[in-house]
Order: sequence, then C-alpha cells, then structure tokens
Amino acid sequence: MPDPQPVPEPRKTLTHAGCVVSTPFGYRPLQLDLHVPPGDGPFPVVLWIHGGGWVGGSRVWTVDQRFHERMVARGYAVADVDYRLALEATYPAQQADIDAAIRWLRHHAAALRLDPGRFAALGESAGGQLAAIAGLTGTGDTALQAVILWYGAGDLSSLRNQDDPFTNPALLLGGPLAERAALARLASPLHNVHPDAPPFLLVHGTEDEIVPFADAVGFAAAMQAQGVRCEVLPVEGAGHVFTGASVEVGTLTETGADFLDDVLGHAAI
Repeated sequence: MPDPQPVPEPRKTLTHAGCVVSTPFGYRPLQLDLHVPPGDGPFPVVLWIHGGGWVGGSRVWTVDQRFHERMVARGYAVADVDYRLALEATYPAQQADIDAAIRWLRHHAAALRLDPGRFAALGESAGGQLAAIAGLTGTGDTALQAVILWYGAGDLSSLRNQDDPFTNPALLLGGPLAERAALARLASPLHNVHPDAPPFLLVHGTEDEIVPFADAVGFAAAMQAQGVRCEVLPVEGAGHVFTGASVEVGTLTETGADFLDDVLGHAAI
C-alpha cells in the first residue's frame, strides 16, 4: 500500500478556492484556485500549470513552497489550474482545459480584480509544454501576454522510444509516438512557433536528463529566428525539477517576476 500523502500546508494567500471553470461532458468538473493581492487592482495574473509527466500532479503542487507568497507580494494574482491527466483524456483535451481556465478568468476579470490585458502562464515540466502551447496558440479571449517555462518539453516528435505505447508522451497522445507523428508535432511548442508569439523565458537545468538543456536552447533559437523575445536562463548543475541547483528555487521565482515586470510593464506593489 503506498504511503499516505502529507497534509497540505495552509495557503495563506488563497482568496477564491475551487472555482469551476469547465464541465467537460463525462468528466469531473475542472477547477482553479485563485490568489489575489490585497487592494483594488486590477492585477496581472499568472496561471500556474503543474507538472507530473501528464499522468500525475495537482494544481496545489508547487516546486517553490513560497511561490504564491512571493508572486502576490510582487503584485501578481496566481491561478492554480486543473487539467485532465493522460489516463483521463488524451491530447488535446489538456490544451482545451487550459484555454477554458484562461477564458473563465478573463470573463470574470472585473469581479476578480484582474487585468484582462496582462495574462501570463508559468508551467513546469509537462505543464511547461501546456503553458507554451497556450501561449503559442491562444488568441482573443485565450491569449497570453507572457510565458515562463521551467524545464518544459519543446518537441514531443523527437523523443526516444517512439514505438513504446507506455511512455508518458505516448499515453498523452493515445498511442506510440511513431503512430502519432502529426499529433506529436501539433503538441510540440517547437513546431508551433510564429512571429506573433508572446515573450518567453525558459528556466532550465544544465544537467537535466529528462528534458535536456539543449531542448531549451533549440526552442529559443527557433523563437528568436521568428523575431520573438525568448530568453534562456541556465540553472547551473541542476537536473529536472531543479534538483542539485546551486541557487534557491525562490530566486528563480523572483527572476520570473522580474521578467514579467519588464514584459507586462508592471510595477511591484
């Protein structure tokens, strides 16, 4: 029997819990939790998109345990979003779920004290792929103005074990990558770059063996070739999830906030 999960820490910044943003037919309702700074606003919002290899994780799972406190202190609202995992639904259901969260937040922006013109996403690992796709494909009420990726996968079409139906990407796409080549490209940020994409910041460990650092460099080069601002921040010595990093993960959160301040023209409160 697996060990029981720990009791979650209270989230001091939480202002709106369990907001239902989508009710896909035949599935559980999808929710988000919203953390809004005190004051009148309107505040820019960052969607936190969790990782877990598309088969695990939760919207309450964060890498930086003080992530919400840091972002709220900098004047950013944070929305922790749900999406269906790979054994619940195959791609592009996950993309639809992220779009639904963006659309819901923008629709209720006035009531929630959010700025509908300053929406960003920060995704880690599998959530990074989803954040990137949301940023690259969103338009109108699903548009994002900035994206931060923490060690996100850029190209699903070139991964190893193309014939294995049980890898996490194969589960996401509904079959071996070799049989899902077109869908893999559709789900790959690298194959969706275009000149109107929002600015990106890629924060990636130089020793990552799950998503190699070279993937971030290649994606940045493709974006820059389109004339899009895309910066790479190497985390020296770090593996996936920033294991072994020589800096505190909170420093990386603050660096991301600096990037958003610049891109979104936001002054800290």
